Amino acid sequence: MAEPPAGVFVTGTGTEVGKTVAAAAIAHTLASEGLEVSVFKPAVTGLDEPGEADHQLLRRAAGSTQSDEEIAPYRYGPPASPHLAAAMAGEEIDRGRLLSAAGAAAADADRLVCEGVGGLLVPLNAGSGRLTLGMREESAPPYLVRDFAADLGLPLVIAASPGLGTINHTLSTIEAARGAGLEVAAVVLTPWPEEPSEIERSNRETIATLGAVEVKTLPRLDLANPDTWPALR
Repeated sequence: MAEPPAGVFVTGTGTEVGKTVAAAAIAHTLASEGLEVSVFKPAVTGLDEPGEADHQLLRRAAGSTQSDEEIAPYRYGPPASPHLAAAMAGEEIDRGRLLSAAGAAAADADRLVCEGVGGLLVPLNAGSGRLTLGMREESAPPYLVRDFAADLGLPLVIAASPGLGTINHTLSTIEAARGAGLEVAAVVLTPWPEEPSEIERSNRETIATLGAVEVKTLPRLDLANPDTWPALR
């Protein structure tokens, strides 16, 4: 992409840490301020499972009219890592196609809210290579979520759990991001309880101090009613 779009890239410390919810809250906040918001996710997996899919929640939160294809170029049924889900479907996720689709989404809006898949080091494709005596011989390296974020050039928002174990997971994600030259704009701890425990309060303070980053909180949301969501900028 020639120039980074205006917007944000939402990643997480892993799966099921509120990444989609945080991205939806950001998209809804921006849309509520009168901005035209496009949403994007490079790949969606787990469509075989019941419930609203990630790209559908993002579209609803942003008030977007984008098609499924425009939001998520790759969509798969099994709840698996994107590179594996693609392989199971007999295809490979293509970097060029992702960047073209993300660029098109950004061109049609004031802001782009992009949600990653899993964490930063999750492969979108596995590259081409083989394992020999425990060593991987690369002819083409894997294309990671972190690489896609770097290609877009968007600042990162990291979604993380507020509970025990989050300090290591969150600081490791911050380190992985900054090691690749990515800007970490904020961490969002979610779902943040109405009455946080001493551990949760300490986790927030520790991540902010050791990670040198702003740490925001997001309570559990009623996903069916975006108008009740607090602003998240």
